[in-house]
Amino acid sequence: MKNLKNKVVWITGASSGIGEALAYEMARQGARLVLTARNKQKLNEVKLNCEKLSAECFVYEADLFEVSGFNNLVESVLKQVGVIDVLINNAGMSQRSLAKDTPIDNDRKIMELNYFSVVALTKLVLPHMLQQGSGHVVAVSSIVGKFGFPLRSAYAASKHAIQGFFESLDAELSAHNINVTIVSPGRIQTNISKHALLADGTANGVMDPGQETGLSSEKCAAVIVKAIKNDKKDILVGKKELLMVYIHKFLPFLYRSMTKKIDHT
Repeated sequence: MKNLKNKVVWITGASSGIGEALAYEMARQGARLVLTARNKQKLNEVKLNCEKLSAECFVYEADLFEVSGFNNLVESVLKQVGVIDVLINNAGMSQRSLAKDTPIDNDRKIMELNYFSVVALTKLVLPHMLQQGSGHVVAVSSIVGKFGFPLRSAYAASKHAIQGFFESLDAELSAHNINVTIVSPGRIQTNISKHALLADGTANGVMDPGQETGLSSEKCAAVIVKAIKNDKKDILVGKKELLMVYIHKFLPFLYRSMTKKIDHT
């Protein structure tokens, strides 16, 4: 089992939800933290809470839609902290709109954050991990990275892309002492459904009922950290909704029947 004490762990989307919970769980493990998100005020609140857990913590405000700024971001982190042992790509956004009603700009926006920003940051951090001869890259995907789901066409597509990229990356890095973990959460108690894009580009503003009763972000984070420590490759995190992964794989006719019955309006 990997010891995370004094390891530098960089978490994106660290101002709330799973990212915030991961920051606290990593702080309890004794990790040194680098936290990134757009909301600097909230990041500083998370930093303060991490420091109360005796963790060294660095905040880097960044708009992850702006991939052009990633070079400077990575250089700044390395200059201040020295190394990056674990990169957790957690930032992302969802959607609540039918494919026929979703303008292509929304598809591009979701893909830009959920896929291209993740790949871009990983590619910039990777040479440093290769140079130091160790590292761990984590991609927070979703169970809809395993199957399609109504009102999530762009979101599911971005998470399918994450699955394909990081499975390929894992195969390529097998001889370089760099681990890759893909995390597929189900319904976790975060605000992702509230921030999900509607067809008109505004936020959904509503918490999904299933998500409201889902696994807590704290329990989700604990599972993820345990998977990192044990070098797991691909994990599911959630409650009974995880059964859909197996229904899709082994009973596709049932999966199609179930998704057709979901209210698509």
